[in-house]
Formats: sequence, C-alpha cells, structure tokens
Amino acid sequence: MSKADLLEDWRNYLLHDRRRSPHTVRAYLACADRLLDRARIADWPAAARIDTQMLRGQLAHRRSEGLSNASAARELSALKSFISYAKTQVGEDEASAPRLRGPRIKKGLPRPVTPDEAINVADLAGGLARTDWIGARDRAVLLLLYGSGLRIAEALSLKGGDVPLGPTLQVTGKGNKQRVVPVLPIVQEAVADYLAQCPWPIPREELLFRGAKGGPLSQGMVQKAMAQARKALGLPDTATPHALRHSFATHLLGAGADLRSLQELLGHASLGSTQIYTKVDAATLLDTYRNAHPRERKG
Repeated sequence: MSKADLLEDWRNYLLHDRRRSPHTVRAYLACADRLLDRARIADWPAAARIDTQMLRGQLAHRRSEGLSNASAARELSALKSFISYAKTQVGEDEASAPRLRGPRIKKGLPRPVTPDEAINVADLAGGLARTDWIGARDRAVLLLLYGSGLRIAEALSLKGGDVPLGPTLQVTGKGNKQRVVPVLPIVQEAVADYLAQCPWPIPREELLFRGAKGGPLSQGMVQKAMAQARKALGLPDTATPHALRHSFATHLLGAGADLRSLQELLGHASLGSTQIYTKVDAATLLDTYRNAHPRERKG
C-alpha cells in the first residue's frame, strides 16, 4: 500500500460515507498528506499508531511555517478525524485517537464572521455531529442563515413543500411579512444532501428540519452546533447563528448592494434597521466577498 492509496481511501470515506463537502474533503486531505509525508507513513497500521507526541510535533512544525492559531485548530481537528479513521481500518476503536487540545485563540474578532469563517463553521458543525444526517442538517441550516440571510426561526419554519430549493425562496418573516431571498448553489446542495440522508419522512405540510427523534428542530440545537464549531475554530462568543445573517448583510453591502435592496432581502420593517450596516468598510468587504463568498463558489 502507498501513501496515495491511504489518501484515496480517506477521500472516498469523507466524500461518500461522511458526505463531506468538496471544500472540506480538499482541506482534510491536505492535512493528512502533510502528516503522512513528515512521518513517512504508507500503511494503515502505522497511521493508527500516530500518538499524541507525533501529533504535537506535526502541529509545532506547521506553526513554525507560520500557521495561525485558528488554522492550527482546524488542522488538529482534521488530523484527529484521520487518525480515528485509521484505527477503524485496523480494527481498533476510533475513540482511542490521541487527545490533544488545540491552541489558545485570541478573542476579539469583529462581530461579523468572514466569508471563509462562515463556510468553515458550517462545515465543521456538520463534521462534529454525532451522526451523518444530523451533520448534514446542521450544515444546511447554518448555510441558509449565511447564504440567504435568514433568521434562525425563518430557517426552521421551512416545510417539505419548500424543497427542492431553487435559486430563490419565498420566506415568511416577522409580522407574517413575506419576502424573496436568493438561494446560492452551495445552499441548495447542502439542503439536498440533508434531505437525502434524513431518516424521517417529510410531507409537504410538515417542517423540513427535524430533531434527532423526528420532532421539530429547536433553535437551541442549532445554537449548540454553532457554539461547538466556533469553539473548535477559535471564534469569539459573538459568532452566533444570528451573526451569520449579520455577515450576509455586511458582505452584500460591501459588495455594492444598495440599502433598499438589502432592506427587502433582510425583511426589515424600516430602513433605519438596515443602516447599521453602513459602518462596514465597503472596500475591504468587496475584495473579501469577490474572493471567498459562496456566491462565487459555483461548486
């Protein structure tokens, strides 16, 4: 067996068994590739023997190359997942993977998350869930908040009749006011992935997002999934589900959206509620948006 064989097995597992997004698969493969290269490992038994000391050494090496605390935390999560998988390949319990805490992250990031952070937190929330279908659900909900600017209650009020999602979606917001929001391809794919994995039937008249026992998904469970992901990524406590909607607004405004259009997309009753986003540095956001916003990520 070669290193390429290990990575191909890992890729297939992530893509087909765990149904991770292509973005997550690429990132996890790169992390595993670097570790296997440095440790000169080319078979599953050796990969399963990677211990805490070796893992700590790999992270120290990556930090010496200039890796940030937040990136180191993401890399550690990917490597732990890889080692757990390696242990299952040789008949061991995946829970026996090395225990190592990630680096301390400095607090105080801006209230809106960046486009990359929004995608990463949704992907990681999906990866941290205890079952694949719950992971697909959590990822779909969080991407709806960021990619379509929904309030958490609006996302959880969607019904079976609203899917499959098209390029736009009619949402009923506060005061039963209806509006039409965009649905980006990455969001459409995430919701479709959740539907394909959800073990519960979803009739047209019933709620789309389900809890673990089949009942309606609560806001508290979405908040819990977001909290776990932001902690793993080193994001501040202000990175809440509502912050994803806030980020949707600031990034669109920075990309050139006018206030009236943004008011309609957000469902604000008054323009004054929308004007808070004018404090954002539009030039910086425009550059960030063009480079990283999922609207530009066709895959």
